[in-house]
Amino acid sequence: MPAPAREWFGPHTSAAADWPLDALVLAKGATTVSVVLPARDEERTVGPIVTAIRRHLVERVRLIDEIVVVDSRSTDATAARARAAGATVVHQDEVLPGLPQMSGKGEALWKGLAATTGDVVVFIDSDLRNFAPHFVTGLLGPLLTDPATQFVKAAYERPYTGPGGAVERGEGGRVTELVARPLLNLFWPELAGFVQPLGGEYAARRDVLERVPFVTEYGVEFGLLVDLLELVGLDAMDQVDLGSREHAHQSTAALGRMAGQITLTAWSRLERQGRIVAAEPPATGLLQFGLDGEATLTDVAVQERPPLAWVTGEPAVKEDVA
Repeated sequence: MPAPAREWFGPHTSAAADWPLDALVLAKGATTVSVVLPARDEERTVGPIVTAIRRHLVERVRLIDEIVVVDSRSTDATAARARAAGATVVHQDEVLPGLPQMSGKGEALWKGLAATTGDVVVFIDSDLRNFAPHFVTGLLGPLLTDPATQFVKAAYERPYTGPGGAVERGEGGRVTELVARPLLNLFWPELAGFVQPLGGEYAARRDVLERVPFVTEYGVEFGLLVDLLELVGLDAMDQVDLGSREHAHQSTAALGRMAGQITLTAWSRLERQGRIVAAEPPATGLLQFGLDGEATLTDVAVQERPPLAWVTGEPAVKEDVA
């Protein structure tokens, strides 16, 4: 492990069990906490996740102040299931409606930040099959107990479930191992100690999140890590082991497109930091071949939303009359 990451790892890595709920409620004080779930066609899982958060962390104890699901142009019953479970549902394109529309996971996260008010914001993916309240409480532990902590990332094992149902431990997170981890070790070795750099579960203080841009596609987690390292420094960043994370797996072709977006995100950060100078911008077309030999060309270019603190003058959310 690179020396900076090795020195960081021990003092800044904990487990969810290290943060008991009663201690967090006491430490919370006047701090407000929002949970944001980006969701696109997740009708099977979003309801149970919202229900668990509401039941255990809103009704039994008042740890969470608001639960917001950002409906990212779903074509199924995602919004209805989330609302029935007790979440506030906002539609991605109705948040800051005066801005040009963009697409992708990062866009939903940025819109979720704009639609919430908590001092601390927790992001949770809405496709988790084994969600439990410790996914939220673990992330909140370092933030509620140490004012120097600005950002907390989840760590976990990611098993891979094959088409036949066979589970292979540690074989999930293929883009992490093949793309993100090599890039971090090459160019940002301070971040090499993050076990799951692309994981969708993390939390941060609002004033920090509002000062960094959000890549609108699947490079968002990679971009946030690099940008927050530059903004707050490694010692203000922690990770918490949440155990195991189970979710739906994407096809190899979809993972290839994700890898392209992450690579372009890394390129943009290297260029922005003055570490590379290119005679021309990188190509953004990704040519892929199916089993029948048919070729498909996809544009994997990424866009960015600016730091939210730069955006003013528009109402955050249109009234949802549904």
